[in-house]
Amino acid sequence: MLTRVMRWSALLSTTEAVRHTAGVFAFWVLCALLVVGGCGTTRREVEQRTTQGPTARQMLNLRMMTESGREPTFEERRQWDAQIEQRISDYLREHPEKANALDISTFRFVRQVAVGMDKEQVLILLGAPTLVSGDQAKMEQIARRYWPQIKGNATEVWVYPLGWNFFFAGQRLIDITQFLPPS
Repeated sequence: MLTRVMRWSALLSTTEAVRHTAGVFAFWVLCALLVVGGCGTTRREVEQRTTQGPTARQMLNLRMMTESGREPTFEERRQWDAQIEQRISDYLREHPEKANALDISTFRFVRQVAVGMDKEQVLILLGAPTLVSGDQAKMEQIARRYWPQIKGNATEVWVYPLGWNFFFAGQRLIDITQFLPPS
């Protein structure tokens, strides 16, 4: 009786091993099909109004890809992390009233631009914009279909790569839009 149970147990573990191997193989085949299938697709148009923009790391990666055609190395990321942490610490030391704000974690830890930040915070996270304009007609053109909600409040727009647009009322970020045409 004991040997029969042991043979049955060995058969089950062999069957489970085959099932597991087949499942892993099927998973990788599916992944390969998704990758190959995704290569031929075109990017859809992106048009959005949001309360959060890109992260500082996304902009670092984009900057490195456009300048040198590669992602930053581990050492470059480490140096960049130290530099941005120093700039954030300096900012918070100069503005102690902002150090206790509810949304400070988005700035300090997530390092993501969000509505309510001031211009200095955006500059610390993303660097200089590619375009700055206070012209209402230009802002309307950039805001596209979201202009009715933005007009009357925005005094300036900052444009960044990947279609990111930041609308300010004085020093405060009041709106974020993104537009990327289809490719």
